[in-house]
Formats: sequence, C-alpha cells, structure tokens
Amino acid sequence: QVQLVESGGGSVQAGGSLRLSCAASDYYYNWYCMAWFRQAPGKEREGVAKLGSDDITAYADSVKGRFTISRDNAKNTLYLQMNSLKAEDTAMYYCAAVSFSCGLRPHEYQRWGQGTQVTVSS
Repeated sequence: QVQLVESGGGSVQAGGSLRLSCAASDYYYNWYCMAWFRQAPGKEREGVAKLGSDDITAYADSVKGRFTISRDNAKNTLYLQMNSLKAEDTAMYYCAAVSFSCGLRPHEYQRWGQGTQVTVSS
C-alpha cells in the first residue's frame, strides 16, 4: 500500500517561493494520477494541481501561472513549486494518489499524506 509523506512547507512573505515534496513508497508511473490539494480553516478542500501518468497537468485557476506540479520518478517524489505566493495561498497542503481517474475532486483519491502547512504573510 502506497504511503505519502509531504514536506517543504513553512512561512514565507508574499511574493516568495516554496517547493513542496511528496515522497511516495511506489513509483509515480504506477499511479494513474497524483495531485495536490489544500485546505484552509473553515473552507472546503480544494484541488490545486494534478499530474497524470500520461504527463498531462491541470491547475486550479487561482494558481495557474504561479504553481508547477512535477515528479521525479527516480526519487519516487512529487513536487509542487509555488512562486509568487499570496496570503490567500495559506493552507494545509496535501498530496494524494488515485489508481483509476485523474480529476481534482477529493473523493476520487485513495491515498493521502499527512499534510504540510504553508503560511504566507502579507
């Protein structure tokens, strides 16, 4: 059973950058899709970015042009490069994996990491 462990969160000033990592116990090409979600207090969990096994990516409109999802199969790691961070990006960020679909709906995903906190001050 795949295990996911996020890291790389922290506190940054608006306009700064962070790179989140998600280390997996299996190679990403063995999964149909990997994705990043985020959840701020009092809000619904939101899909941020996804990466299919076919290398097709998709992003939420709110992060398009600022965030980049990628993977390193040799390291069994998924990344989220976050640039030009805004205060509204503050949230707990989670990586997730699914074996049969590639949407950005939380209910689709089978495996979740524990989350890593991102805090952006303005």
